Amino acid sequence: MIKNSQVFFILFLLPIITLAQDAVKPRPSPLSIVTARYKDTYLKITYSQPHKKGREVFGNLVPYGKVWRTGANEATELTITRDVIINGFPLSAGTYSIFTIPEKEKWTIIINQDKGLWGAYNYNSKQDVTRFEVPVQPLTDVVYEAFTIQADQKNKVADLLFMWDKVKVVVPVQFNEPKP
Repeated sequence: MIKNSQVFFILFLLPIITLAQDAVKPRPSPLSIVTARYKDTYLKITYSQPHKKGREVFGNLVPYGKVWRTGANEATELTITRDVIINGFPLSAGTYSIFTIPEKEKWTIIINQDKGLWGAYNYNSKQDVTRFEVPVQPLTDVVYEAFTIQADQKNKVADLLFMWDKVKVVVPVQFNEPKP
């Protein structure tokens, strides 16, 4: 004879337990974090890494002349704990979105105040803190299957490298000396 508690378990709890055991599937474009530190200033970039997967990247998957989230999924975010200078522009401590407009010969780098955006769908240029252009540095071979950001740091200067497929752009960041 089946008791009421057994019926409750079979009808209500067993399906929940079964669903809870499903493995969490990894995202096709995994999350990645890049950091740099100079004395008491910390820089962190959080982004998702789309993969080439045999596709033509720039000019196709990522169209030329259009605002790009600079990665996949959520818009790429930059967090700095103290003021820095990015490509000659003073940038206050805080968290920002990084958008780009890729072109064949140059990229426009956009630092924007909006945070927590999915993609570039709700990008608002009125929230731009700064934008500047950097030249494209072509790479001879397909070097990066996944979109990759690295920080190449030498003391108080860090070059942020945005690399994918046969393309690299460099964004210079200068850390300020701590105030006494």
